[in-house]
Amino acid sequence: MHQDMIIRITKYDRILRKLKSIGLERVFANNIGDAVGVTASIVRKDFSLLNIIGQKRGGYDINKLITSLDHILGKDGSQKAAVVGCGRIGSALLRYNGFESDGIKIVAGFDTNTRICEESDCPVPIYSMEKIKEVIEREQIKLAIIAVPEQTAQDVFTRLLDSGVRGFLNFTQAGLRAPKPFDTLGNRPGEHVVVHNVNIGLELEQIVYELNMADKQLLK
Repeated sequence: MHQDMIIRITKYDRILRKLKSIGLERVFANNIGDAVGVTASIVRKDFSLLNIIGQKRGGYDINKLITSLDHILGKDGSQKAAVVGCGRIGSALLRYNGFESDGIKIVAGFDTNTRICEESDCPVPIYSMEKIKEVIEREQIKLAIIAVPEQTAQDVFTRLLDSGVRGFLNFTQAGLRAPKPFDTLGNRPGEHVVVHNVNIGLELEQIVYELNMADKQLLK
């Protein structure tokens, strides 16, 4: 499935949940498309590729759509995740209560400061970095959010890979590299590794650039 389509499906799922929350039971492709910013034909094409069929005059049943999309996105079963690095960003992520509605449950945090839980109200236990492998394997965690200092990010990434984690959200500026015996894509035979990098500074620069370009267009 193409990355752009995955992003659209995620947006469809969120919109459908909002529509359900206000009491709607059925929806049309043009309603979903307008909310997401795509045409109705793209919505219908996506659903057709996913073998989701609606009624020409009656639209789509919202509950059935959500069930189908949740299954496709893997949200029909909760995925366990860990936060590594419980500083400002990590602590904020630990306290964010919106992950579970997306089928993700943060069950552990890791940090060099094991007294973080004593100093603040943590919703999940925080372990020392030395316990990464033990806890990851015990809890069968497959997802990790990395929010450690840049100079330690690669070592943390390697330790998480060796412990069985295969999905990563990287909040550091380090370019994470999969070590041997993984290949250049970070894979072992029969395994797949996914790394998404979140460079907040770069994203803000992009926003500033787009705002400046819009202002220049207005001045013409």
